[in-house]
Amino acid sequence: QVQLVESGGGLVQAGGSLRLSCAASGRTYTRYALGWFRQAPGKEREFVGAIIWSGGSTYYADSVKGRFTISRDNAKNTVYLQMNSLKPEGTAVYYCAAGGSAWGARRTSDFGSWGQGSQVTVSS
Repeated sequence: QVQLVESGGGLVQAGGSLRLSCAASGRTYTRYALGWFRQAPGKEREFVGAIIWSGGSTYYADSVKGRFTISRDNAKNTVYLQMNSLKPEGTAVYYCAAGGSAWGARRTSDFGSWGQGSQVTVSS
């Protein structure tokens, strides 16, 4: 079992930046990757990006590529989502999730452990 706790959400103006953190505990070694997803009101949860636990390679949704960066601090068992050039359509609850079985996994069903979510609101 993996426990995940997100932090760092808040209100930011369009064009601004925000960094989310996801602290992982438990049997993290059993999970291949940590992903970030977001869910806007009335919409389905969508993939944002992910990082592979070992090696640290990353991959992103086209909608955030070049603006969002995922990184990790192994000593702290924490993964970060740095979001730059935020847009109002980025307003959503952001979730981190552990799981995946192969590089490129991006379906919600690919990830088995989820955090509680962190609200990000981007004002225009």
